[in-house]
Amino acid sequence: MTAKIAYDDVEVGTELPAQTFPVTRATLVQYAGASGDFNPIHWNEKFAKEVGLPDVIAHGMFTMAEAIRVVTDWVGDPGAVVEYGVRFTKPVVVPNDDKGALIEVVGKVAAKLDDNTVRVDLTATSEGQKVLGMSRAVVRLA
Repeated sequence: MTAKIAYDDVEVGTELPAQTFPVTRATLVQYAGASGDFNPIHWNEKFAKEVGLPDVIAHGMFTMAEAIRVVTDWVGDPGAVVEYGVRFTKPVVVPNDDKGALIEVVGKVAAKLDDNTVRVDLTATSEGQKVLGMSRAVVRLA
């Protein structure tokens, strides 16, 4: 695969299509099984509250993975991501109901770099609160 987006067609300020990702308790169990991260704060409400959390929370790496999907879907090639990093600022609280939580992600080209790469800054929120800080990806375009 190669990037679908051409470097010359992108300007600083280009907005990526925003996406919303639902997260339920079932999603967390599936992720725990795939990742091997069975920390009880991600599935056991009683334990999560005993350690001072408001409720069960989504895995940080799950939240990070959902956020980068905005970039990989836009560019059309996950292999085009050269670099990606975030700071975890707030947890995604996942209530035990039929709706769960939503992670809302927007992205914008923040800088055009050398070698057909751009820096994309992402903003990820849940319940109106920023859940990732300094969320940035460097992506190689066509």
